[in-house]
Amino acid sequence: MPDSCQPGLAPARPVLRLILGSASPRRLELLAQIGIVPAEIRPADIDETPGRDEGARDYVRRMAVEKAAAVPLSPGEAVLCADTTVTVGRRILGKPEDESEAAEFMRLMSGRRHRVLTAVALRDETRSRVRLVETTVKMRVIDPPSLARYLATGDWRGKAGGYAIQGPASAFIPWIQGSYSAVVGLPLAETATMLAAIGITGGEA
Repeated sequence: MPDSCQPGLAPARPVLRLILGSASPRRLELLAQIGIVPAEIRPADIDETPGRDEGARDYVRRMAVEKAAAVPLSPGEAVLCADTTVTVGRRILGKPEDESEAAEFMRLMSGRRHRVLTAVALRDETRSRVRLVETTVKMRVIDPPSLARYLATGDWRGKAGGYAIQGPASAFIPWIQGSYSAVVGLPLAETATMLAAIGITGGEA
């Protein structure tokens, strides 16, 4: 008799199909690092405008939760969504609209510390979970020629705060305090724990 049918033992929980609610190739690559391969990608499409007087921590949590809620699920599926934002003081630095705004962001962070906030939301048929991870990043002083060379790479496009820590801007970052993978876009330790709680572990997605 299989163990799952023995008296006193609960039936084995079926492994859920994991849906990644993001089109970010970086998040897909990060999941692969912990042996997770989503069954499908269904990017969430929501309004990402911060609310009036909304704090950065509340904003990034709300974005992750709303993304997860916006992805349609079938029975036996779970969706993983995340949102990353950069803050300097109380100012939220989203994805720059153009090179001029990217330059503004980089000048604002030059020679000082800023925070990178990443929220992860996981939703299945029974409940939703959310975790927020905060990392402090220090940028060295960026001189005008270095900034011009960086902007010319175009790597600022589509990046919160106008940079990716794993890209050319890494030359400006002498240290961080917190989760490197969260700055890239997905805190792996926290994500792995959340997935394991619903039975999804490396190699089983």
